[in-house]
Amino acid sequence: MNTNEIILYSVLALFFVLFLVVQKRLTKIVKGLLFSLIAILVGISFYVLNLDGSKNFALAKERVEEIAVTAKENVEKLSSKVTIKESVLLEATAMNQLPELPRGCEVTALAMLLQYAGVDVDKMTLAEEITKNTTAYEVVNGTIYYGNPNDGFVGDMYSLEGPGLGVYHKPIAELAEKYLPGAIVDFTGSDFDSVKEQLSDGRPVWVITNSKFQELSDDNFRTWVTPSGTIDITYSEHSVLITGYDEDYVYFNDPLTGEQNKKAPIDDFIASWVQMGSQAITYSN
Repeated sequence: MNTNEIILYSVLALFFVLFLVVQKRLTKIVKGLLFSLIAILVGISFYVLNLDGSKNFALAKERVEEIAVTAKENVEKLSSKVTIKESVLLEATAMNQLPELPRGCEVTALAMLLQYAGVDVDKMTLAEEITKNTTAYEVVNGTIYYGNPNDGFVGDMYSLEGPGLGVYHKPIAELAEKYLPGAIVDFTGSDFDSVKEQLSDGRPVWVITNSKFQELSDDNFRTWVTPSGTIDITYSEHSVLITGYDEDYVYFNDPLTGEQNKKAPIDDFIASWVQMGSQAITYSN
């Protein structure tokens, strides 16, 4: 093996080692891009090693080295932005929604998030300020007509005597924006790695899940016809503030019990969160 071959193989080896080092710290998308880049470099290198003529070889080798330097810089930049730790556990003050707000888990979890961010606000203030959906509950020929939690809080937050449900991420994010203008991050629809990124950067995450913290069967859901469209809901809908995770568990403050850093098996929790639309809100520093 000549000197040029040694240089090229060394570049490839360094990139592979770099990939192994940072793979646990990057999202799936970034890891995929990095792996694709390594594959491209391998292809170019094989091409280079089979070229005839020292001039063409030198030009091709120079191009590979340029790509390697640029890629290394980009990987370092991405690694500094996306650092997922193996485990995180934040200490956010826990709050109990009871007895004042039997259906107020969402605003109570939001109060915990805002207080962690340094905002002096309580659950009762947020309960008063959250947008309400005043659509009346009605059943016609077995079909339920009611409000949409994407548009505002549905039902009575202060009592379980009448019909009701709760509220989803959009009205919650709008209310949070009032207290942290321009800083609220609604990343609903992202994967759980995005939740881990926020936690790794020191910020808890408001989410919608269910009170069993595991995926529910279809018979737990009901279909409502709302002014903004048909929606499938579950009366087990619940909101918590995620405070951490490790290999086996997700940790969260549960408004229903007032428990701090309660835990649930991570796979079950993620499944319940995804089933409810992967709703997630935090704030930026």
